[in-house]
Amino acid sequence: MFDTNPDYCSDAEDLFGDYDSILEDSSILAKLDDAEQNERLRGAGQQLSEDGDVLSDSILDGIGVGPPEDLPASQLQFQEEVQEEVKRSRLQDGDKTSTPFRGRTSVEDQTRMAAGVRRSVADQLKRTMLGNAAAPAAVSRTAVLKEAVVSEEMSVAMQAMETVSADTPDLGPFFSLPTKVKELMFRLRGIQSLYAWQETCLNLDCVQQRKNLIYSLPTSGGKTLVAEILVLRELLCRRKDCLFILPYISLVQEKVRGLASFGLELDFMVEEYAGSKGKFPPVKRRNKRSLYIATIEKAHSLVNSLIETGRLDDLGLVVVDELHMLGDGSRGAIIEMTLAKVQYVSKTTQIIGMSATLGNIHDLQTFLRAENYTNDFRPVQLKEYVKLHDSIYEVDPKEENCFRFSRLLNFKYSSAMQKIDPDHIIALVTEVIPAHSCLLFCPTKKNCENVAAMICKYLKEDFLRHREAEKAVLLRELRDSGNGSLCPVLRATVPFGLAYHHSGLTSEERKLVEEAYSSGVLCLLTCTSTLAAGINLPARRVILRSPYVATDFLKRSQYKQMVGRAGRAGIDSVGESILILQEKDRNTVTTATTDLKPETQNVQKSDTKPVFPFLKYLKYTCRLQDFLRGTLLFVQRQQLCVGRSLQDAVQQCVDVLKEKDLVTEDSHSQNLQVTKLGKAMYKASVDLTYSDILYKDLSKGLEALLLNSYLHLVYLVTPYDMIDQCKPDWMIFFRQFTLLSPAEQKMSAAIGVPESLVARKAAGQTVKKSVDVAAVRRMYLALVLFSLLKETDVWSVSERFQLSRGFVQMLLSSSSAFCSCVLHFTQELEEFWPLRALLAELTRRLSYCVKAELIPLMEVAGVLESRAKQLYSAGYKTLPQLANADPAVLCRTIQNLYKKQAHQIVASAKVRARSQGRERAGDAGVLS
Repeated sequence: MFDTNPDYCSDAEDLFGDYDSILEDSSILAKLDDAEQNERLRGAGQQLSEDGDVLSDSILDGIGVGPPEDLPASQLQFQEEVQEEVKRSRLQDGDKTSTPFRGRTSVEDQTRMAAGVRRSVADQLKRTMLGNAAAPAAVSRTAVLKEAVVSEEMSVAMQAMETVSADTPDLGPFFSLPTKVKELMFRLRGIQSLYAWQETCLNLDCVQQRKNLIYSLPTSGGKTLVAEILVLRELLCRRKDCLFILPYISLVQEKVRGLASFGLELDFMVEEYAGSKGKFPPVKRRNKRSLYIATIEKAHSLVNSLIETGRLDDLGLVVVDELHMLGDGSRGAIIEMTLAKVQYVSKTTQIIGMSATLGNIHDLQTFLRAENYTNDFRPVQLKEYVKLHDSIYEVDPKEENCFRFSRLLNFKYSSAMQKIDPDHIIALVTEVIPAHSCLLFCPTKKNCENVAAMICKYLKEDFLRHREAEKAVLLRELRDSGNGSLCPVLRATVPFGLAYHHSGLTSEERKLVEEAYSSGVLCLLTCTSTLAAGINLPARRVILRSPYVATDFLKRSQYKQMVGRAGRAGIDSVGESILILQEKDRNTVTTATTDLKPETQNVQKSDTKPVFPFLKYLKYTCRLQDFLRGTLLFVQRQQLCVGRSLQDAVQQCVDVLKEKDLVTEDSHSQNLQVTKLGKAMYKASVDLTYSDILYKDLSKGLEALLLNSYLHLVYLVTPYDMIDQCKPDWMIFFRQFTLLSPAEQKMSAAIGVPESLVARKAAGQTVKKSVDVAAVRRMYLALVLFSLLKETDVWSVSERFQLSRGFVQMLLSSSSAFCSCVLHFTQELEEFWPLRALLAELTRRLSYCVKAELIPLMEVAGVLESRAKQLYSAGYKTLPQLANADPAVLCRTIQNLYKKQAHQIVASAKVRARSQGRERAGDAGVLS
């Protein structure tokens, strides 16, 4: 009854199914215990008697005469089996009574016999209850008929997928999917029909034949819906797992929330792989399929684990959003390696890539062996403009200089205003707000805040009265999210309907600002370029404050992402973008607005990092060369490998790995062997740049690990890649250092940061001895994290260390992810066994950094700290309670919770609860 194969996890939602009521009532089990107790007493009395009577009653006889009428058939069968067992026992006992020595049976023998009967009953009870748990619960006839219809449609769709050809592109009710999917699209998304281009794309021959596809359309054109339909088709019709790759954690979480309801309705798992979340290798399920939604780095680790366990063929489809990021340095190299490995190992996994702009489409097609579909469809027309001085020009590639004069700005500026706002931003935004929405992209985070504050100084009082009550609620929620603290800039700008949006905000603040903007409470956001590739927040007008992102000139892909936010489908008939130019940038900017400049990707930027985890699979340098012929690097080798061959590049990578003691190579056979350290590095997905220092730090840490405080452990998991992002304020450093205990100060000195060094630096004195700058900065960041663990208040910690609250929260998030990586690292090297249990608990603490009782609620996608506090106060204190909540009641109970958000939270809680139940069931199966 219970599968003991450790490779599989049972799909039973609850190990004991409908028996919860029995366990809660406990009447049957209580009677069983009483009957057993009586039987023991009777057995003891029987040992003292000499009349020769034997056990004549079942231990279930004490429960009642005859079987209860309302018991399920499986329990009735259980009782019959027990009674048959008793009859056989009686016959056996009867045989024994015919012997002349029956009266001399020892007490030990009789005790053993009675224990045997009890074990038999207990075993039968266990087997039967497990059988009941696996049996389907009683359902209505209507539900059965509905399920039959869906099953029939699923069967037709599966046959269509198997027999499809160019002549029969679609045999299913809804793009080879059951009608139920179409109904869900309408009920959950409000989508009644698809755009013409979406239908064309889904009916392409290459899609029907499961060939790789790259498609590109302008932002807001509906690209994601096509990918989601293909994902559902793979999950439901071909019964294969899928991987959806997104660039940011926030996008992963949004997608998990959006698809959780589909997973519940259509019976597949939705699993989040972002930050510290994600299991490697993923749980293997017998009957259910999984949709893995992952960030770029987590997707790479996931593919590595599937290759290592020989399960990559279970992955039927890989979808890559923002495919243009293949040209984005090291992250682009990770995407490239992920896709190259999938293509090299599995010949059946389909790859779908999408983007709003792709400059090097021919190279990407060659690399992915993919078809290409391009369309310029936008649900709302986009008009692109540039502003030079006080003139507005429309972007027109047909014109000689690419720009055509459109109009002059009509806004009276005083001399004082002209000095404060030389770019006429106030004139541009007041043309659309508050009646319409506007996004203003700024080159830096500080500029976002300054521009928002500057605009408010010159807005009329009418702006204050627009949706005044809702803005007051927003300010209260922002204050609650900060435990009573509120950003002074937001306090000044929100009453006017303005706010800024960048990484300096906490995730709770960003969420509140995004929701307020989407609902029209806020009409203008000043933001950085990251919003363009993040949450979908369209606007009537998009303004680009400058053609620069920080100090770098705008790329075409960045420009297209930003202006693509203009135009709200179903609200606006047109969207417009305005790029503010200075005379010096006039000629340069035509590249971003009109030219199609290829953006090439260079795997060499990240050296051997993405290739290394694959070496165990390749084993030989000749096979490694064969693999690299299937990369984008090989396609672009003439531009990227100037002056050397691909073989030279491969050997250089191998030499680096050998120097780091990550691989060994046999000089005769050229056989590559990954060392134990190498295996630990790729299992942990740790950047190879830090392989030496991580091993050294952990080894040194074990020599004198401080266990009466979290400080030492926190230092060991402070991310190396964040060291350069923060320089210590020495006075703050010294003040916090003096608050440490003597043991903590001793630990700091042991890693190279003694009190004397911090004191001298705080006093402005020079330090003659050489200082390990990286260790000093890392210790400073560790103190920030240490304070967070003690207080769990981002605002007070950020104020104490004079860091932005967004940076502090990002440090916390990065540390939890790195802690998870270090945990995997220690699991592969025996000498680090003492750290495993400690790091497992620390990962959990860093992942949420809240009071312990809020952690189960914050594991639900979309529930942040402030929302978790609301839910907990309202009585939803556990995951099952939240999973069983009524969304309508939740909306009435929780302040400012919209209906859609409530449904997503409940659906996500159900998915999380179901996933945990199955993992526990799988663990129980392994143990049994």
